[in-house]
Amino acid sequence: MTHTITVIGLGAGDLNQLPLGLYRQIKQASPLYVRTAHHPVLVELKEEGVTPVSFDHVYEQHDQFIDVYEAITAKLVEEAKQKDIVYAVPGHPLVAEETVQRLLNESERHGLNVHIGGGQSFLDPVFASLKIDPIDGFQLVDGTALERDDLQLRQHIVICQVYDAFVASEVKLTLMDILPDDYQVTVVTAAGSDQESLCEVPLFELDRVTQLNNLTAVYVPPVKDEYLRTHEFSKLRDVIAILRGPNGCPWDKKQTHESLKPYLLEEAYEVLEAIDEGDVDHLAEELGDVLLQVMLHAQIGEDEGYFSVSDVIQSITEKMIRRHPHVFAETEANDADAVVTQWEEIKQAEKNGQEEPHRLLDSIPKAMPSLLRAYKVQKKAAKVGFDWGDAVPMYEKLREEIAEWEQELEAENKEASVGEFGDVLFTLVNLARYHEIEPEEALRLTNEKFIRRFSYIEGVLQNQGLEWNERTLDELDALWDEAKQKGL
Repeated sequence: MTHTITVIGLGAGDLNQLPLGLYRQIKQASPLYVRTAHHPVLVELKEEGVTPVSFDHVYEQHDQFIDVYEAITAKLVEEAKQKDIVYAVPGHPLVAEETVQRLLNESERHGLNVHIGGGQSFLDPVFASLKIDPIDGFQLVDGTALERDDLQLRQHIVICQVYDAFVASEVKLTLMDILPDDYQVTVVTAAGSDQESLCEVPLFELDRVTQLNNLTAVYVPPVKDEYLRTHEFSKLRDVIAILRGPNGCPWDKKQTHESLKPYLLEEAYEVLEAIDEGDVDHLAEELGDVLLQVMLHAQIGEDEGYFSVSDVIQSITEKMIRRHPHVFAETEANDADAVVTQWEEIKQAEKNGQEEPHRLLDSIPKAMPSLLRAYKVQKKAAKVGFDWGDAVPMYEKLREEIAEWEQELEAENKEASVGEFGDVLFTLVNLARYHEIEPEEALRLTNEKFIRRFSYIEGVLQNQGLEWNERTLDELDALWDEAKQKGL
């Protein structure tokens, strides 16, 4: 025989709001299971002799709400296997009731019926008490699982399940990540009943409100000040679209993919500089400048009808999932080297699926700085075994290339000497790679070191009121050594 769990909603307020049919069902239920006995309807029914079986003790046995809901669901399913039962919850059974959703999911597996007996949601009285129209845009979210990125600040937001000061504190901290500490919110308790309470407080005082219980929700009014949305990606996208729009900035409107190329390189190098400085605020600013370049290119693509920033995000998201099967699928990669090997194998498999034949070094951008490109070219070639096994032949090759360069210099063969000097640099890059040195980074550090010491000499000359030509090279070298001794 298939048994039934009848789920009844106790409404948002007192007994006067409960429909007559539900009242009769509750009175006849034996036993009556309730998620919590802390509800005005149950308090009044207790005076009429109704003694429900509550799960309040389950909350005290677990630290996580998910464990509470799982335990309640398991107990109800166990009881329903023996007989028909009635289960009552606050509000409406299908509004913000995790245990009901779990019962619906479990019912078929256990051969049970779940009948939703209705009840008034707390939302209608909340809308009436706050005098808001949800058609303007409305979000209902769970305070016990609040995620800042899910919130739509331009809409009315009602946060339910704010049972106590602990949940209120978590809600407060989440909201304070995206809103000012003194942003006004309203704590709504027992909306529509005789015990209704509306308390408007600044956000930082949310967890200090004394009237927090199972009938409490927090209302966050829509953000009117657009400046408060500057942390949102959607706001950045809107700003870039406006800048490129008919009434936007003349400079932004005339940019193309080609004209923006030097700016992307420049911003990327400024990110490296911020990393070296160890200044996290500067790094955040410079990363923002790189993101600006991405957004401008994406907006140009959208304006021309080819792609949008959504396509950019989709492409990289799919690639990250596809190339990390050890995270998103069932393969294994136990260390960083295994991850790199797996990445390259997947990448190669993707390229093998392309219609045009792919050459090994085609993926290295031609616009990359030459020193870095040489490093990448050699590294890629080494992956298929085209590499020296030790440094000895590399040093021999370096001496050979230097000799050939000197020979062309002596012959005053300008064009050939340029090529031979390139060979010298290419061999030096090979040596750097063998010794696990990134040549681009090494040369950048040396450039900075030269600038520091040169600036020191320049400062000394300025303090002495001298020009460069008023000091001999030996004197300048002495100042260089002085800068070196100072650790510059």
